[in-house]
Amino acid sequence: MAAMDTHRIDNPYSGEIVAERRLLAPSEVEGVVTRAFRAHKAWAKTAVADRVALCERFCEEFEKDGERIAREVTLQMGKPLAQARGEVKTTLHRARTMMSLAPDALRDDPLPPVPGFIRFVRQEPVGVVLDISAWNYPLLITVNVLVPAVLAGNAVILKHANRTALCGDAFARAFERAGAPENLVTAIDASHDTCAQIIARPEIGYVSFTGSVRGGHEVYREGAKRFIDVGLELGGKDPAYVAPDADLGHAVANIVDGAFYNAGQSCCGIERIYVHASIHDRFVQAALAEIRKYRLGDPLDGTTTMGPMAQADAPRKLTTQLEEARAKGGRVLCGGKPVHDAAGRGRFFDPCLVADANHSMHGLMVEESFGPIVGVQKVADDDEAVRLMNDSPYGLTAAIWTRDQERAFRIGAQIETGTFFMNRCDYLDPLLPWTGVKDTGKGMSLSKYGFLPLTRRKSFHLRTQT
Repeated sequence: MAAMDTHRIDNPYSGEIVAERRLLAPSEVEGVVTRAFRAHKAWAKTAVADRVALCERFCEEFEKDGERIAREVTLQMGKPLAQARGEVKTTLHRARTMMSLAPDALRDDPLPPVPGFIRFVRQEPVGVVLDISAWNYPLLITVNVLVPAVLAGNAVILKHANRTALCGDAFARAFERAGAPENLVTAIDASHDTCAQIIARPEIGYVSFTGSVRGGHEVYREGAKRFIDVGLELGGKDPAYVAPDADLGHAVANIVDGAFYNAGQSCCGIERIYVHASIHDRFVQAALAEIRKYRLGDPLDGTTTMGPMAQADAPRKLTTQLEEARAKGGRVLCGGKPVHDAAGRGRFFDPCLVADANHSMHGLMVEESFGPIVGVQKVADDDEAVRLMNDSPYGLTAAIWTRDQERAFRIGAQIETGTFFMNRCDYLDPLLPWTGVKDTGKGMSLSKYGFLPLTRRKSFHLRTQT
C-alpha cells in the first residue's frame, strides 16, 4: 500500500505503532454509501421496538468485548486503563438511556381532534448519517450519535478520528455480532477530501462532526451545498466560578478533577477559574496541593492517574500558551513543561497551575488549551465573574460553586453556554441535550431532543369526510 493510502496510529506512551490503517479510496465512496442507503431503506420499515432490541444486543456484545475495547483506547490515545474501562461502562449507560427514550421520542405526535380530519406529525429517518467522531472520548462521543441514529431508522457511516480508528471498528463489530443488517453500521478510515465526497452524496441526510473549529467550518460548508443539517461540537474554554460562599473543599476537589481528568483533553473540562477575592488565596493553595497528587506514567499501570498527551504537537502548543502567560505576569505554581516519566517514556505535559492570570493571556484564558494547564484569576464580585466567563469565543459548559441557589439561577441566566452547572462540572447527563453556542458549534445530541436532527418531521393532514 502506498503511504498516502494509509495512516499509522502510534502509542503516545511507548511510541510503538499500534495499527496501520487503509484509507477509503475515492472510487469506493459510491459503493459504501449506496450499500448503507439500501440498509437504511429496509431498516426504516422496522418497528421501534425491534430497533431497541437490536441496540440492546449491541450493548451486550460491546460489553463482552469491553476489556479489549478499553485496552485499545489506552494504546491509541493514552487514557489510563481504569478511565478507559469507565468509558466503556458510561457508553453502555448512554446507549440504554437513549433506548429508553426512543419509543416516546419517535412516536407519531397527534394534533387535537377536528371532526372529519386526522392530523399528526411523524418522525421519519433522514437516511444515512455520517458520524465523524473524535479521539479524546472516542467511545462516548460516538455513542451520542450512533445509537440514536440507528434507533431512529437510519444507517450510519462512522468515520472515527485517525488517532482512534480502532474504536470505529469496535462499534461496527458489536453491531455485526448483534445481528444488525449488513451495512447498517459501517466503519471507515477516510481523508478530509474523501469525507467531503461522502457528504456530497444525496443519500447522506445528516452529518455529525466533533473536532476543531477549522474542521467544523469545512464540514459545514460541504453540508450547506446540499441544504442538509450538520451537527457540530467544536470545543470549549469552560469557566468555573468559585463564589465567596462556596464549600471550598468540595470546590477544589471538583474543579481540579474537572480540569485535569483525561490529561485535560476534554471539550467540557474546566480551562479557566475565577475565584472571589475573599477566598482566592486559600483556593489556590488547596488546588496546588491537589494537583501535585497526580502520577504520570504508563497508562496500563493501575497506579497512573494521568496519561500522556494523545497528539504529538500538544506539548508544544501548551508551552507556547504558558510562555505568553508568564511574559504577561502569570505565576507558574507547578508543572508547565513537556516531560517523560521515570522510565523516560511518554509525551507528557507536567500538570500546571498559573496564578495571577488575566485575559491579556489570550492562549491561557480565552482560547482552547486542551491539556493539563489551567489559570486562576481573582474577581471582586459576581458581575466581574459573569463578564469574564462570557469573554470567550466558546460556549459549551460553565459552572459555579455556591451554596446559594438563587445566585446560581441568576448567574446561569446570564452566561452564554450550552449547559450551566452548580457545584459540579465536566459531566454529561444523557437526559439533557448536549449542545453549545458560539464557536462551540450548533445542533445537539442526547436526551429526547437528540432525535430531532436524526429525523425529519412529516405532517399528515387527512380529510376523512367529504
